Amino acid sequence: MTTLEGRGLAVSRGVVRLFRDVSFRIASGEWVALRGPNGSGKTTLLRCVAGLTRMDAGEVLFDGQPVSASSERYRDSLLYSGHLPGVKDDLSAAENLRGLLALRGVTADAEAERAALEEVGLGKRRNLPARRLSAGQRRRIGLARLMLDPTPVWALDEPLTALDDEGQALFCRLLSQHLERGGLALLATHHDLQSAPARVLRVGS
Repeated sequence: MTTLEGRGLAVSRGVVRLFRDVSFRIASGEWVALRGPNGSGKTTLLRCVAGLTRMDAGEVLFDGQPVSASSERYRDSLLYSGHLPGVKDDLSAAENLRGLLALRGVTADAEAERAALEEVGLGKRRNLPARRLSAGQRRRIGLARLMLDPTPVWALDEPLTALDDEGQALFCRLLSQHLERGGLALLATHHDLQSAPARVLRVGS
């Protein structure tokens, strides 16, 4: 069973305390929703989990071991996505998808990429540069990435931003499939997702 834990996490910015004593444990088949007002530190907490932001206190553990002790295995097991879609305007949808997968060391054949883009509604737009896609369509490139990356741990920051009802429903299906495969997820989201029951972790001082 895969587990992700945070123990006593704390982060401050100057004299401003974002959060302290934040703890959680997520196991295979579970997901946790990060909630809190704007500026409460949800994005910062996700970045701490991803190893992108230094904590003032606490530790993150993967399968019971500090991530510093299993850094390579943890990186291979983690899919992190920030609140921006992370696509390049000059690249096509297909090229962006391929690039996002390559950053994680994941390869998919052309047919699998084409099928994923078709499923997220970008089949006819797969060769268009990203600058010609709407904000929601750019987000859908990330949904195609989730389909093709088998990593067990998701740390996603507001993954439903700019998605319409159909796109949100698709994300919920992908999350359900991820959990059914034994994956786990930590999501910063204000939405109540119906795909699976979640525990809510409230962040703030």
